[in-house]
Amino acid sequence: MIRKARMADVKAIQRLVAEYARKGDMLPRSLSDIYENLRDYFVCEDGGVVIGSAAIHIMWEDLAEVRSLAVQEGSMRRGVGTQLVEACISEAIVLGIARVFALTYKPEFFERLGFHRVDKAELPQKIWTDCLKCAKFPDCDEIALVADFSGRVRG
Repeated sequence: MIRKARMADVKAIQRLVAEYARKGDMLPRSLSDIYENLRDYFVCEDGGVVIGSAAIHIMWEDLAEVRSLAVQEGSMRRGVGTQLVEACISEAIVLGIARVFALTYKPEFFERLGFHRVDKAELPQKIWTDCLKCAKFPDCDEIALVADFSGRVRG
């Protein structure tokens, strides 16, 4: 079941994200960061256990980022990640956000969902807010992808 995250989910979200961060697949998120941005998060719950999370973070008037997409190891390949990203996209569309992007090491996953590869320079809002604080900057090896929903955005 996909739903908006609640306060009781924060530690589970952090554990999921931390597992991927340990492998170098994503940036870690502090408890403070997750609490502050809890409204951005969706979770997938199975039998009362959070098995996946993703956030849709607004970057600018027409741009939002899917971030912190994490699915528990034993729950992969069951559509959890796809459902989480679709929930994020749906929220962006409801908010009137035309473009959604992701930075990832798994571009094929996002391409199956309608995203296309772009140069990171096309995302200056991301670079000047988050990337400057990243240990990998300026040598980021993640791939940037964008999906444009301008034809589906409610106006």
